[in-house]
Order: sequence, then C-alpha cells, then structure tokens
Amino acid sequence: MANPDHKGDGAPPSKIHVGPATKKAGWLPWVLLALGILALLFGMRRCSKDDTVTQSAAVPATAPATGTATTPATGTATTPATGTATTPAAITTGAAPAWTSGVGSYLAGTEALPRTFAFEKLHFDTAKSDIRADDRDELNTLAATMKQYPNARVRVVGYADARGTAPANATLGKERADSVKAALVAEGIAADRIDTASGGESNPVDTNATSVGQAENRRTELVVLQR
Repeated sequence: MANPDHKGDGAPPSKIHVGPATKKAGWLPWVLLALGILALLFGMRRCSKDDTVTQSAAVPATAPATGTATTPATGTATTPATGTATTPAAITTGAAPAWTSGVGSYLAGTEALPRTFAFEKLHFDTAKSDIRADDRDELNTLAATMKQYPNARVRVVGYADARGTAPANATLGKERADSVKAALVAEGIAADRIDTASGGESNPVDTNATSVGQAENRRTELVVLQR
C-alpha cells in the first residue's frame, strides 16, 4: 500500500514555509530608513538649538557696549564743560551788577520819572564817607551807563544807620552822597548832571539792632530825574 505522505521526487510541494530569515530580510530596509529619518531630525533640531544659543550669546555683548559707550561719554563731556565755562567767566570778567543793567534799560525806555535804584554793593564803614576800593567797579559801571545817555540827570542820596544823633547822621549821609558824585565826576560825568541829598537815618532798609542791619542802612540810592 502506498504512503499518502510520500511525494514523488518530481512533484512540487503543496505548501511553502517562510522561515525567520526570510521575514527579517524583508523588514530590514524599512528599519534602516526609519533610523535614518530619526537621525536627520535629531541633527536638524540640534543645529536649531545651536543657532539660538549663538544669537543669545551675541545680544548681551552688544547691549553693554552701547550703554558703556554712550552714557559715560555724555556725562563726562557735557557736565564739566558747562560748569567750567560758566562759573569762572563770571568771576574773572567782573560782570556788571544787575541793577546797573536795570538803570540802562530804564534810561532807554519810556517809564514814568522819577525812579529810585539802590546800589547793590556800595556801602560805607561806620562814621565814614570814603568809597571803598571794592566798590569802585560798581561806580565805574554806572558812569559808563550814564555816558551812553548824555541827557540823563540823577540825584544821589546818602544814608546812615541810627547810631549817633540825627543831625550828625544827616551830615554823614550828605558827605556819602558827595563822595559818590565825586567818583562819577572823576570817571567823566559832568558835575551838573548829578545832584546830592541826605536821607540821614530815615527810611532804614534793615534793623538797626544788629551790625548786619546797620551795615545795610549805611547805603546810597540813585534817583533818575531826567533821561
């Protein structure tokens, strides 16, 4: 009897079995392709991070340079230059007192007459009528202003503090006014353009109870009578 499981040598097999070696050989290219794609994506992500780090590192290097170069340069160049140019100039040139500029503006204007101006620096020592050396510049400036307005006429009024008798203070006030007139005449102002008067101890501008107040009251005023 013939064995049904036995096939002839020339007959083809009825089933084909695919072994493990055949399956691995079919999937291997796909696995390699996937790994390649993953490697490519990883490399692109790494390059993107490197670019971000490079840009972040470059920004701080620029910002401090701008701040350092601009702020100190402006502060150093501007502030000292302004302070140095302004303050010494006023001290060296001996700028004219503000009130003398006011006299010149008044003489050039049309405001009503008369008008009284107080000397800023000109004061006198106790019981004296001599012009102090430090006060000469103020009188010289006033003389220069009067030369610009040759038709102007003025009156100089001298005052005293309240120490001493009223008659003595009246005399002292007149002597102080005459000293101011003599100084202006010495600078080229015609004597007939200047009147003098005494205010004595009247109309104090400060207290007579302190030495500082008394010094302020030993003053001289200028009254513009004519332009």
